Amino acid sequence: MGGSPIFRLRFETVDDLDLLDWREQTTRMYLSDLDLTGFRTARDLLFAGHPQSPIPSLARSGFRGLRYFPRRDEAVVDVPLRPAHGAMEIDTGGPDGVVRYRRVAIAETPWGPLTLWWIEAYGGGLFLPFRDGTYRDETYGGGRYLTDTVKGTFGRGVSVLPGSRVRLDFNYAYNPSCAYSDQWLCPLAPEENRLPAPIEAGELRYVP
Repeated sequence: MGGSPIFRLRFETVDDLDLLDWREQTTRMYLSDLDLTGFRTARDLLFAGHPQSPIPSLARSGFRGLRYFPRRDEAVVDVPLRPAHGAMEIDTGGPDGVVRYRRVAIAETPWGPLTLWWIEAYGGGLFLPFRDGTYRDETYGGGRYLTDTVKGTFGRGVSVLPGSRVRLDFNYAYNPSCAYSDQWLCPLAPEENRLPAPIEAGELRYVP
């Protein structure tokens, strides 16, 4: 009798604990010394078996891994940053409600300028969504992410360098959760982060 409230509390928060574990494993994976091949293998394993995987639960038994462009050295660039100002708000349509994003800087990439955003929520986080010319035929139509540090994606897609510069590695570009199932709602690349040029690196469109 005395143990029942504890059991109910654990049962009601198990999804939150799964989410905490997902974010911890994601962070460990991003901060590990795995090379790109090892990182992609680890990510497939996480997507295949974790309860918080964005892959629909009924599709996980047949999941054979995510698809990627081959690694491209030219997709790794060190570029200057210039100041940016202002903010935008996105209504997620879900429990997160309206989320405010503040411009941090603009990265002058070989494919065009990309705005880096700071999520104005508790603790904050760096966010870089983008859409490039591959979105029509090869990658997710809503665009991809290069980092979302709220979710633990540190250091691989975006690395801050001295002297107002940043290293962008598009081999680590990845799909938002809504690319795998319409049960997810995601902020997508705003107009200023839509590049006409193709960046043939990173994750391809998900094919069940």
